[in-house]
Amino acid sequence: MSNLKIFSENIKINSKRVIVRLDLNVPISKSSIEDSTRIEIIEPFIKKLIEKKAKIILISHLGRPKGKVVKELSLNPIFDYLQKSLNTKVYFYKDNIDQKAIDASNNLKQGEVLLIENIRFFKEEEDDNENFAKNLSKLGDFYINEAFSCSHRRQASLHKITNYIDSYGGPLLDKETQSINLIIKNKKKPVTSIIGGSKVSTKINVLLNLSKNTNNLIIVGAMANNFLKFNGYNVGASLLEKGTEDIIKSIYSSSEKNNCNVIIPIDCIVSNNLNGLPKPKTLNEIKSEDIILDIGEKTIELINKTVELSKTVFWNGPAGYFENKNFSKGTLSIAKKISSDTDTKSLISIVGGGDTIAALKNVEFRKVFTHLSTAGGAFLESIEGKELPGIKVLKK
Repeated sequence: MSNLKIFSENIKINSKRVIVRLDLNVPISKSSIEDSTRIEIIEPFIKKLIEKKAKIILISHLGRPKGKVVKELSLNPIFDYLQKSLNTKVYFYKDNIDQKAIDASNNLKQGEVLLIENIRFFKEEEDDNENFAKNLSKLGDFYINEAFSCSHRRQASLHKITNYIDSYGGPLLDKETQSINLIIKNKKKPVTSIIGGSKVSTKINVLLNLSKNTNNLIIVGAMANNFLKFNGYNVGASLLEKGTEDIIKSIYSSSEKNNCNVIIPIDCIVSNNLNGLPKPKTLNEIKSEDIILDIGEKTIELINKTVELSKTVFWNGPAGYFENKNFSKGTLSIAKKISSDTDTKSLISIVGGGDTIAALKNVEFRKVFTHLSTAGGAFLESIEGKELPGIKVLKK
């Protein structure tokens, strides 16, 4: 993916209008932002553009308004946040993308910012409408895609806009694409992938592609219940997905063909309800009322040992029901091991997925990963080996 046009320091943007497509799709409740991680990550880049005296036009979506104006999905809270955090004038544009919008972008002074209201309020955005994309392009002299997490969508502000304006990937998008290459192309072996979450079916292509590209494939989370059942273990009242036998068979067969070692839990933590007390059990001790809610000590040891012997680790998805502290130990142990080996042993670690990031929200070692990706679906589609529409159009 290194043949992407990436925005660089030597492009002269003084007094130029720069459109930046961001993903500011942050959780908002009662008009206040609950987690500002996605905004914090892009702030340094916006501040750099301000320093370089560009005129900055920000485009983002929030939620799924499906082409209608939905008051609860307005970018107003984000506008308030940016006004406080950016040391410059920030304007909020809420009308149609027409001459009035072009005038608003032209009226910006050096280093000022114009935030466009939720781009998905326009039906034409999700339709990847040619005219709409053309009009959007007239808001700037340059376009920068800094929304890797949305780049698997064929939408006007990510895709067709690049036909009409000098377009680049931003530094974050560059980092995301390079980190995928560290797992798939320029990898340091042995590579270990730890995949959690609840559904096998949503990650089947990811698992199949990883079975061809990694040395160890560790399955945790509710997804592992299906693998345990496939291997003849009783999983009690645990979450299971129907009809996964053929999928699991194909993952085992691909792993065997590619010398990939599939690792599943060897013990677990159970309870009879999500708010219950944790009980450690071996796989043979599970009763019909037991719900598997985390991995056990021996599994943690096995994962630690595997990470210890790896040069590259990719982790996506928690190891258990981390929302309850009683069942968060597995997830936090994996995080501690990966971050400590990244810190002290030059382990290359790529960590991603919304739930994984949520689980690590309040821990002190959170920052010690080679790359922490906030780009859920787009990241996984890249791991599957798909070329993302928003990335393809940025190739030289």
